[in-house]
Amino acid sequence: MEAYAVDWIQLILRWVHLITGIAWIGASFYFVWLDNSLSPPEQEADVDKGVGGELWAVHGGGFYVVRKFRVAPEVLPKTLHWFKWEAYWTWISGFSLLVVMYYLNARLYLIDPAVFPLTPLQAIGISVALIVAGWLVYDQLCKRLGLDREIWIAAAMIAFVSLAALALSHLYSGRGLYIQIGVMLGTIMVANVAHVIIPAQRELVEAKKRGTAPDAVEGARGKQRSVHNNYFTLPVLFTMISNHYPLTYGNRHGWLVLIAILLIAAYVRHFFNLRHKGRAAWSIPVTAALGILLLAIAIAPAKPPQADAVVGFDEVQAIVARRCAACHAEHPTQPGFVVAPKDVKLDTPERIATGAPKIYEQAVATRAMPIGNLTGMTDAERAKIAAWVAGGARR
Repeated sequence: MEAYAVDWIQLILRWVHLITGIAWIGASFYFVWLDNSLSPPEQEADVDKGVGGELWAVHGGGFYVVRKFRVAPEVLPKTLHWFKWEAYWTWISGFSLLVVMYYLNARLYLIDPAVFPLTPLQAIGISVALIVAGWLVYDQLCKRLGLDREIWIAAAMIAFVSLAALALSHLYSGRGLYIQIGVMLGTIMVANVAHVIIPAQRELVEAKKRGTAPDAVEGARGKQRSVHNNYFTLPVLFTMISNHYPLTYGNRHGWLVLIAILLIAAYVRHFFNLRHKGRAAWSIPVTAALGILLLAIAIAPAKPPQADAVVGFDEVQAIVARRCAACHAEHPTQPGFVVAPKDVKLDTPERIATGAPKIYEQAVATRAMPIGNLTGMTDAERAKIAAWVAGGARR
């Protein structure tokens, strides 16, 4: 019953995380598109009022006009809408899910004894420390390099994330590595909102209330971090779904695969930002698609090698019963599992034979299963599964 309750908690947290994430990312996409699509104001009177750009749109059966001031309007309106809680609740729900799923089940999802024999407390401590370090490193880069060295900030962040991923590949499971990098980037995004973007907006508003001229650099800092968040969105979205695809994190160079996918995702986001400015760089989606194709080819699992000896079905069935069926069964016996993960069941000869390609991919090619090698599958057992598949996976 406890596992059943935990599943419901995870479901609700994941659902809230998805809903609030859609709201936050939608706002990010919209406002960056808005900034990139503004035209100079047509009315001279608007220019005199400090309007820097305007945009007309039609949606939902009506017309809208949006104007952006170069710094601030002469008089603040009675109602001013802020966009912050979408970001805060996305992080709150996401971190709660991290605790419930990864921290409370660190031996399953974060730790792989074959990589490094961490204790759960050590794994959690490393995770929290890196989350904090990620924000401090990024924030200092932005403060020290300023508003005009975006290429340097990007290069430094790529180097930092790559080093973090490489280090984690020697400490965590592949699944844990991917989610940790995603949490680090997501925390940077929400910290940008809480510590830079919203404070900058508050300073602009307070200056108007004091009757003093707002400092334009506050708005510039806020916009810089907002644009950075926009480029982080697609990479973070990939890490959110990555745990379903061991073909990526299960690769022996999984950290490098992650960096390649994150860079391609940010590159695709750059295409949309350029397109909204009227610069349709169609070479970007073409080269991005080519990059994904080449990556898929490069990490494709090798076919099972020719076996030196014939392995019978009975041997494989015994291995699957010992190492896999505790989770992958009609009625799992492994604590924490109410139903078979992804509804994959390997508790009958028919199901084992039908699932042979998937068993090979998960247990041999990517070594992603058993999860966290919880049941202790040995290399010799993996070799027997490979030999059985190579021999035609006969029953």
